Amino acid sequence: MKTSFIHTYVSVDCVVFGFEDDKLNILLVQRNVDRKGLKDLKLPGSLIYNEEDVDDAAHRVLFELTGIRRMSLKQFRCFASPDRANDPGDVKWLDVAYQPNINRLITVAYLSLCKVDRKLNNISKYKQTEWCPIDDVPQLPFDHNQIVKESLIEIRRWIEHSPSIVFELLPQKFTISQLHKLYEAIYNKSIDIRNFHKKVAAMSYVIALEEKQKDVSHRAARYYKFDKKAYNKLKTSI
Repeated sequence: MKTSFIHTYVSVDCVVFGFEDDKLNILLVQRNVDRKGLKDLKLPGSLIYNEEDVDDAAHRVLFELTGIRRMSLKQFRCFASPDRANDPGDVKWLDVAYQPNINRLITVAYLSLCKVDRKLNNISKYKQTEWCPIDDVPQLPFDHNQIVKESLIEIRRWIEHSPSIVFELLPQKFTISQLHKLYEAIYNKSIDIRNFHKKVAAMSYVIALEEKQKDVSHRAARYYKFDKKAYNKLKTSI
C-alpha cells in the first residue's frame, strides 16, 4: 500500500494573557467584519517564514502586535488535527490571507503575558485588536477555543513551576487584593483571603511599600512590589 504524504504548512498561534478589572483577559485580533458588523475574532498568529524557527515566528507575531521586543513566551503544545482547518470559512480566509495550497495546517501554540495598561504599538496586518475576558471568549475559528482552554491549564503549570511569572500580569505597585483576585481568576475558584495573606507573608520577594492607595471610597490598601533580586536569590539558595 502506497503511503500518502500530506502537503503541510506550519503556523504559530499566541495566547496573550492580561489582567484588568479583576478579570483574566486574552488578546484577540479581528480577522474580518461581515455586513452585519459582527466581528470575526481569532488568536494572533502567522504561518512561519522559510528562514524562521518557530520561536522566532512567535516573537515576530508578538512584536508586530505589541511593539514589545522581549515578552515572556512559552511553547506549550502542537495542534495538528486533520480537520482543524476544514471549515469553509476558515479555508476561504486562508486562501485570501496566504494563497497556499494547504492540505494540513499544523500550529504550534504559545503562551505569553502582558500588562493590560501597557500601551501597545500594533504594526501587524491585524489592525483591530481587543482584550477579551476569558469568560466571554466568543466562538473562534479553527480550534482556537481549544487552544485557549489548553492555555489555561498551561498557565497554571507555569506559575507552579515559576511563581514569579504571575507578577508580569500586575502593575509595578499592586495591592494584596489585586494579587488575590489574579490568583482566583487564573485558577477559576474562590481562595480564602486569610489563608492567602499567610501565603503572601511567606513570600520574601513580595515587599510592602510605605505608599497606600489614594482617592478611594474604601479603606486605603497598602501597595506592594515584586523584588526580582530577592526572588532570584531565594531560588538560587534553594
